[in-house]
Parts: sequence; C-alpha cells; structure tokens
Amino acid sequence: MSQEMSPAEIPVGVVGLGLMGCSIVTCFLMAGHPVVAVAPIPADMNTAEPRIRTHLANSFHEGIITNLPETYVTQLQITEDYSLLKNCKLVVECTLENIDIKKAVYARIEAAVPDDTLIASNTSAIPISLLQRQTQLPARFFGLHWMEPSHTTRFLEIICGDLSDVAKADWLYELSHQWAKEPTLVRKDIRGFITNRLMYAMYREAFNLVENGYATVEDVDRAIRNSAGFWMMLAGVFRWMDLTGVPAYHTVMKDLFPTLSNRTDVPKLIDDIVQAGGKGVQNAQGFYEYTPEEAEAWQKTYEEFSYDIQRLAQKYPADVVKKKISKSDE
Repeated sequence: MSQEMSPAEIPVGVVGLGLMGCSIVTCFLMAGHPVVAVAPIPADMNTAEPRIRTHLANSFHEGIITNLPETYVTQLQITEDYSLLKNCKLVVECTLENIDIKKAVYARIEAAVPDDTLIASNTSAIPISLLQRQTQLPARFFGLHWMEPSHTTRFLEIICGDLSDVAKADWLYELSHQWAKEPTLVRKDIRGFITNRLMYAMYREAFNLVENGYATVEDVDRAIRNSAGFWMMLAGVFRWMDLTGVPAYHTVMKDLFPTLSNRTDVPKLIDDIVQAGGKGVQNAQGFYEYTPEEAEAWQKTYEEFSYDIQRLAQKYPADVVKKKISKSDE
C-alpha cells in the first residue's frame, strides 16, 4: 500500500451520528483513520460516543480488531464544530433523507474544507446527480452507500453522479479496500444504485405474493432465508446461474417473467403499517408482532449474526477461487 493510501495519513469526517453514522465512524476508526465526527443534532453529542465504544468493544470481543477499543477512540473527535473538518481528505454526510437538510449540511462542509476534499453522501434514495448539484464543486461529490452495521459488513457502493470526476472515484475505490470492503464502483448514476434496485424488485414480488394470498409473511421470509440466503454471499446471481446451469434459467424466464409483479404503487401491507406508526423492531410494530423484549432481542440477535457472518465472509472473499488455484500451482 502506498503512503498516500495509508488510512493513518488520511483524516476523514462523518457528519450525522445516528445509528449508521456511528457505525461508519467505527469502520473508519477500525481501518486506522483519524476521524472528525460532527453532530448536526445536539442530542447526538450524548449518544454517539457510547454507541461507537460499544461497536469497538464488541468488535474486540469478536476478534475483528486486536487492539483495545481505547486505542481507536484516541483517533476520534466528536464535535458540533464544522470547522474541525478542515484537514479531512474525505467527508461523508449521513443525515436525514431530505434534500434541503442535506443542502444546508453541504454548505457548511464546503465552507470548512479545502477544494481537494472529497464529499460523499450515504443516501440510499436521492440520486447523486441531484445532490451534487447542491454543491459548489460537484466533480468532487460521490455517493458512498453502506450497509448497516457498516463496521462488520463488506458491502459498499461508490456512486458517480453525472458531474463526478471518475479519477477521484477510482481513488475512493482503492481506499475503500482498506475498510475491509469489497466495493462496487457505480460509474453511471441510477436511482437506487445497484443493490437497492435488485432488492426492491424482490420486495415488490414478496408483497405481491403475500397480498394475493399465495404465501404468508413467514412463508416468504422462510423461502428467502433458505434459498437465496444460503448462496448469495458466496455466488451472487450471475455466478449462481453459472454454478447451477444457465440453460435452465433461460427456459424458466420465458414463462415466469411475464407473471411477475410490475406494480408502481406502494403496497397496502406496508402502507398500513407506516400509517399506523409502525417502524419495525424500533418500536415493536412491523410485519411481525413483537413484545418490547422480542424486538430488543431481535436487534441483539442481528448484531450477533453480523459478526458471525463477517467471520464466514472472510473465508470466502471475491477472489477465493483464484487464491485456491494459485496456491495449488505453487
């Protein structure tokens, strides 16, 4: 790794310290970056550090990091002062999905950082080409789409907007490998990026199956867990078709594609939950019924699961077969 790509020499900033913002901060700290974490919401000044310390403590307990958590905390500065971002080479915005809020945040970031600092948004819903037009220097603006918890999952999408400098995207792509990610570089902006477009196609069909009486919520979840959930981490959809026989999929597509849902409205099942104030396990109201204890237990179980999957994922990186072949040739 070249000196300029050493995380220890690249200060980064994160603006927005909710659940995902804190896990992104943790990811950067674990990679070795000095981090300036800005809290646009004053209440986050009280909650951010305990969350980050908990992530680090759990990561140490699980063997993902070998240094004591306090080693990483010494590289962290939590503040409400945007001017402290002045030395950062990259600043990630992680605020509410509201373009006016984001525009105000970008103005404060740009007032604090030099022109060569890259700025990225963690948005999963707003096109990068639209967001970058809210900035003074759109060529340095990108999307960085993470998956929660950011410090354990290897997912990351780096998205270029219409005005982004692709050379700078390549730099982000190289750097992100130091964050224990297997990144996807999206060179052409599209709403929802890559993963969300794939996932929401599946969500739409899931709603179609439940609302039309073909299966229950439990049935659909069980089918996904024990089919796609079994092989997706290793193979992905195109490799899976290679592994299991391409012609069969060609045959099925002819008959199945015309029957899949192509609805464009929001399904009633999810609309009813949201209109009633349901947020899932956050308030124990979702597609499933939860007691408060069950909701908390599911949150903790998912966290435990993420660490177990992270360990398994390390055994099967993207180049696992190349490494095996190379080793056998030695």
